[in-house]
Amino acid sequence: MIEAECTNNLLGRSLVLPCGAVLKNRLVKSAMSDSLADGEGNPTEAQIRLYERWAKGGVALSIIGEVQGDPRFPEKPGNLVLGASSNLQTLHSLTARASIEGAHIWPQIGHAGALSHSPISQPTGPSALAIGNFKCAGMSMAAVEQLPDMYAKAALLAKEVGFTGVQIHAGHGFLLSQFLSPLFNRRSDQYGGSIEARCRIIVEVIAKVRQAVGPLYPVGIKINSSDQLEGGLTEEEALEAIRILDQTSIDLIEISGGTYFPGAKASSDKSGRGPYFVDFARKAQQVTPVPLLATGGFKTRDEALDSLASGSVDMVGLARAMVLNPELANDWLANQGDNLAFPRFEASPPGGITAWYTMLLTAVGNDCESRFELDLGSAIHRYEERDEIRCAKWRKRFSFG
Repeated sequence: MIEAECTNNLLGRSLVLPCGAVLKNRLVKSAMSDSLADGEGNPTEAQIRLYERWAKGGVALSIIGEVQGDPRFPEKPGNLVLGASSNLQTLHSLTARASIEGAHIWPQIGHAGALSHSPISQPTGPSALAIGNFKCAGMSMAAVEQLPDMYAKAALLAKEVGFTGVQIHAGHGFLLSQFLSPLFNRRSDQYGGSIEARCRIIVEVIAKVRQAVGPLYPVGIKINSSDQLEGGLTEEEALEAIRILDQTSIDLIEISGGTYFPGAKASSDKSGRGPYFVDFARKAQQVTPVPLLATGGFKTRDEALDSLASGSVDMVGLARAMVLNPELANDWLANQGDNLAFPRFEASPPGGITAWYTMLLTAVGNDCESRFELDLGSAIHRYEERDEIRCAKWRKRFSFG
């Protein structure tokens, strides 16, 4: 009985990060591309309200996905931008309302690289590629060497406007993930070749970010357990990358997997049920004492508890589950809410399910999710229509032709 009570209390146990910051429990709203900025890189009221609801709902930490330090390489026109053009007033409002109830709010600072949204960018990765219909230019040495400063400036601005930490995005096939991947990274200089060389730019980014924000400010990173793509990052290489990260000043390592590269398998395609990356996290625990957050496949409270109780992970990341129930953290902390009904879609086109959840996010941010009735096709249409409008605004705001 005592053992069961101890296990039940795991979700509510605080976690002290290496920098000294405290996360109040073990539940994280992991990054999603919420695509709720205004098309000019600034928060909207719906986006602010969304993160306020998650904070009120009990999460220890919410991470805003795909926040750009360089508007030339966005993932989507609904991304936030942390830069000279940012509206500081709305960013302050976002961080103030998203950090109520002791919640942390971090931006996931990224650069889409070869996966940049082509209507408002010129996709550019570590190396020039032409694979089927996929094409991108290669980065010059000068462009690579500018990356640490870009991430550092974005992180410093994040700190100044009230974000309580930052996450560096090195997963899901975006730029730093591309540097890790031998499929994307075919460089012959000091940034390509061995896994140590492919990690070099990430180590340099972490060092520059840490220099900018100081020793007491949380700096996390998201990394793939593998790319789930032939020729991409393998699990063995990912473990070696974590060994390298262990020698940096990183405070929290989030483990995910997969890439948005055309033809890549989705994590949800994995055989079997349950969390996707807990087995890999268990191996990673053997090579680093840095706290580990696993995201992907958690659908029940028991799955979260089991992963924490086994010592495989230190925190549990939830994304779509938190969209379906913004109060999920409080429910699970109270030993309730284990009846989530995940929608099932048949024959969804690439990106279709993401579009549906993104439109539901919009409804949650507008406090009208109870009236959300879009089917998959209608959600995709609304999503693409909104993106087209925002692309025009993005091009005008950031002077793209």
